[in-house]
Amino acid sequence: MICSVHTLGIQGIQGSKVTVECYISNGLPNFDIVGLPDAAVKEARERVRAAAKNSGMRFPTGRITVNLAPANLKKGGTHYDLPILLSIMCACGAIRRPDSGSAFIGEVALDGTIRPVNGVLPMAIAAKRAGFDRVYVPVENAPEATLARGPSIIPVQTVAQLAASFNENQPLPEEPMWMPEKQAAPVLDFKDVVGQENVKRAMEIAAAGSHNILLIGPPGSGKSMLSKRLPSILPEMTWNEALQVTQVYSVLGMLSAKSPMVSQRPFRSPHHTISNAGLIGGGTNPRPGEISMAHKGVLFLDELPEFKKDTLDLMRQPLEDGVVSIARVSGSVTYPAEFMLVCAMNPCKCGWYGDPSGRCTCSQNAIENYRSRISGPLLDRIDMIVEVPAVHYEDLRRRQEAEPSRDVRQRVNDARKIQHRRFGEASGMCNARMGPTQLRYYCVLDEESDQLMKNAFEVFGLTARSYDRILRVARTIADLAGSEHIRAEHIAEAIQYRTVNL
Repeated sequence: MICSVHTLGIQGIQGSKVTVECYISNGLPNFDIVGLPDAAVKEARERVRAAAKNSGMRFPTGRITVNLAPANLKKGGTHYDLPILLSIMCACGAIRRPDSGSAFIGEVALDGTIRPVNGVLPMAIAAKRAGFDRVYVPVENAPEATLARGPSIIPVQTVAQLAASFNENQPLPEEPMWMPEKQAAPVLDFKDVVGQENVKRAMEIAAAGSHNILLIGPPGSGKSMLSKRLPSILPEMTWNEALQVTQVYSVLGMLSAKSPMVSQRPFRSPHHTISNAGLIGGGTNPRPGEISMAHKGVLFLDELPEFKKDTLDLMRQPLEDGVVSIARVSGSVTYPAEFMLVCAMNPCKCGWYGDPSGRCTCSQNAIENYRSRISGPLLDRIDMIVEVPAVHYEDLRRRQEAEPSRDVRQRVNDARKIQHRRFGEASGMCNARMGPTQLRYYCVLDEESDQLMKNAFEVFGLTARSYDRILRVARTIADLAGSEHIRAEHIAEAIQYRTVNL
């Protein structure tokens, strides 16, 4: 007696088709699961046995062999419980066999209830690619699975309900497509920040082109306040971008039935004591880190020099490639990491170096040691470095309200629409991600701009990477101005964001 049931597996955030094969033969009672299962899959033997009995079905007493094919891929997670149970019950004749166009996902409780699992959205997308017509999932995961916009999603609450559906030939109702609700207005608004108009301008440019930015200034100057309000001016996510971000959060189990989709750009702000694996991702069973959770959003590192230097340097490759690959003995996984890096730091340990009051107590050696915690190669990957001066008393007592985030965001959205037309909306590409080919084509300089760039290159000792980043920032400034071509004033403004001495 052999029966095959289809399900989905997951590696990183990529789903794949898996076939659960069950063979029941005569012999002493035994239950084996093969096909590179991990501990969670092996423990399914006890869960499915109890769930079958408590659902009113007789569990076979012969020799049971369950194979998870393809057998060369490692299988992990509790979502194999339901297809394993179904394959056994079908092999012994307790449940009618489902058709080949159905796939099953879910963890079974001892009483036969089907519990939610992580990673349903990537698996539903894989089911769409594999050509399945229906995917049976736990009730709590059904809204999330509909985001794949592929096969019919059938929510299942108990094993007994599923068995009755097949045996009595009564199809279960399909889950309707989940639609996102209208987003609420941001709580933190740029209008709360008084003064710092130059810094706000830099933040607007960074948001429009998704450029990495570093803010340097004394305590209380508004670095953290401005950074935490950055999400309020970020451009709206496209459907494809939201789907990519939601897949990461699905794998981490951070979605709910009420909010199964991440519709706002992520803003992650880890503490400086974070470990390498916490920031980049990893572990015995690799999981996405903060840089992947900030995909298509913002990773804010406050008090940048307080982070471990080796931890910061691990970001150098993801900042360039937009992905992070984690290799382990069991295999390697790749997670998306296309994030906007926003950093804040004091000019010295006490925070008052360069302040007109002269209250800095740090020696020159202490200042150099403090700043040397940030490596040159990492600084070279930051597009914009902005000085944030202390706020003057006149600005604090001014009653005039600053420009709200709503108006700034409108300009940012207009600039991002220009980039979508330039690179194609489906690509999700922005100016900060332009490669050499796009730079040559979209960042052509006239004679005046070229001479200005040449002088800056020689005077400030810029690197080839710095040259490219100035061009990208200048392209964004031109987009904000609605200019088709990069002009000298755009280059001049972009250069000033690379000339802060660190």
